Amino acid sequence: MNYLSEKHKQLSLSQQSGLMVWFGQLSMDKKAVAIGLSLTVGLASAAMAWKGESSDRIYFCIKTPLKTLTCQDKNNRPFRMTPYYWEQWQLDGMPRQVIRDPAMGVNGLVRASNPNKPIFATGAFLGFALAGWMLRHCQDRERQRAVFVDIAEKRDAAIAEMAARSELLDSYKDVAIKEVELQADLDLIANDRTVDIQKAEIYAHTEIEVTQMEASDAIFEAQTAGMNEQQKAEYIKHLRDTKTPYLQGSQTLQGTIDPNDKVEGSSPEPGAIAPGDKYRWIKNTIGYPTLIFGGMGAGKSWTTREIIWAKRTAGWNQIFVLDPHGTEVEWRGVNLITGYREIADFMQWYMGEMRRRYRAYRESGMVEEQWTQHLRETNQHLCVVAEEFTTWSDNITEPMPDDWTDEKEFKPDPEFVGKWFRCAMTESRKQLMIPLFVAHDRTMEILAKAKGLSKLRDAALLEVELIATIDPVTTEAKASGMGKIKLPGHGQWIDIELPKLDHKRIDFRFDKPLTSDEPPTIDKATLERIYELEFNLNSKVDNTPPSQNKLSPMAQKLLDFLIRTERIEADVREFKGNFKVQGERFSVELLKGWMNEIVEAGKAQWISEGVIRLNQM
Repeated sequence: MNYLSEKHKQLSLSQQSGLMVWFGQLSMDKKAVAIGLSLTVGLASAAMAWKGESSDRIYFCIKTPLKTLTCQDKNNRPFRMTPYYWEQWQLDGMPRQVIRDPAMGVNGLVRASNPNKPIFATGAFLGFALAGWMLRHCQDRERQRAVFVDIAEKRDAAIAEMAARSELLDSYKDVAIKEVELQADLDLIANDRTVDIQKAEIYAHTEIEVTQMEASDAIFEAQTAGMNEQQKAEYIKHLRDTKTPYLQGSQTLQGTIDPNDKVEGSSPEPGAIAPGDKYRWIKNTIGYPTLIFGGMGAGKSWTTREIIWAKRTAGWNQIFVLDPHGTEVEWRGVNLITGYREIADFMQWYMGEMRRRYRAYRESGMVEEQWTQHLRETNQHLCVVAEEFTTWSDNITEPMPDDWTDEKEFKPDPEFVGKWFRCAMTESRKQLMIPLFVAHDRTMEILAKAKGLSKLRDAALLEVELIATIDPVTTEAKASGMGKIKLPGHGQWIDIELPKLDHKRIDFRFDKPLTSDEPPTIDKATLERIYELEFNLNSKVDNTPPSQNKLSPMAQKLLDFLIRTERIEADVREFKGNFKVQGERFSVELLKGWMNEIVEAGKAQWISEGVIRLNQM
């Protein structure tokens, strides 16, 4: 080993014994023999130390009161100890019941079978330690030798590489000269070919433009066939005034959200929509298929009614509200369709009417603007409000068409709601049959379970998200007054502010508007029913005592709701979000209290926590 200094040499030699110095001078094969002998000694000593006993043993028994001998414990291990501890036990007072086991050795004494066991163990340790020491010494020397071997190999490789490069240098010089000459020739040829190609491209482009101009003239002549000169001039002006769907120049997304080019209307009635640009977004919902969504308590119902009122003031006289659980009291002045069966019939009529209008449009010979103006002038423009749209796909099935003769052969289309949703999204605007969907979310699994239509939804729907907040006192969700809007075909969401309302609109008539704060009119039949229930004068109710059969007004409304929605088993967690009175929802505890009144009145029975089963009336 090459030492760095004399001190380094002294320290290194001080760490080595004479044995290792002698071992280091041996050749590799002799080192291997020495290590093998050391391992052999270690293995042999370990084998000798492993077998036999190194000390004597005295086996003994315990005499029981029944004069029997017990020589083993519960695990069948014999009682035994060394003679030293036996003598110590005798000195300390051994019980008379303890006697030596006559069946073992000489009067219970069994001599050691391997008294040299510690010596063999020591020999095994020394043999293994010496072998490991010598092996470590060999590894250290081999590591040092490998460094020099690696340096020598790299030196030989470098010498060989330099010799090869020296031989190739002359050849490379000739090759480089030939490459330069060849590249110069190729550049000259490429330059000539580029000039030829540019000439050909110019000729081809000119010919294409000429062909396009001829084709455009032919298309224009075909489109204006049969028109006089005045009609052609109007058609050309229409084409020039048609707006492009893309943003131009300094246009912004905020500045494009006004669809009044399609729907004509007057300014909103004062008080219906608050003035100012911050509520301008409501006008956008008049002429676009719109989706209103948000969590419970976000204000969907109140906002939807203000949008409907905006449509009414803009000249939309035909408004169809499809509310599965709606009542005439809360939807005055519009066409209310309630019940899932009735809604399904309307959906079938809607798609048929859409097909009829498109067929009439094709046969009319009108352009799109003329056709939509014709629909407005003949009061055929309508709006369809899909309330609680989240629940439709689970409760609506396709009704059998009127022209279908065999009821047994009719199989409802499982995608009926999804097809209607697609039709309302994509085909409604040109025919002025604008839908307004109200749901809890915008995912396609929630919206009619129509998978694969997310891109169509983004391109066709104007979406308005209402944001709810949590009341710090009641810990229930309530409207925050804020939301977001996204235009069809755009990915940008714009923050909006909702109108500040102090009541929910329930009357959409111009002559006599009615708010939720004013009591609705009560007809004679209703008054007679209230009088009869309060005083029981005509004895039209059963003979059940009043204490068992009379319900509070809210409990009675809950019972009527459960009967109207055909719920046999009512789970408070399931109908909590659907049951509301004048737009107000209630906590689970209040609902359970009214459910308990219904049970105590004998009209239902508890079947589990928060679930009742109505009795057959």
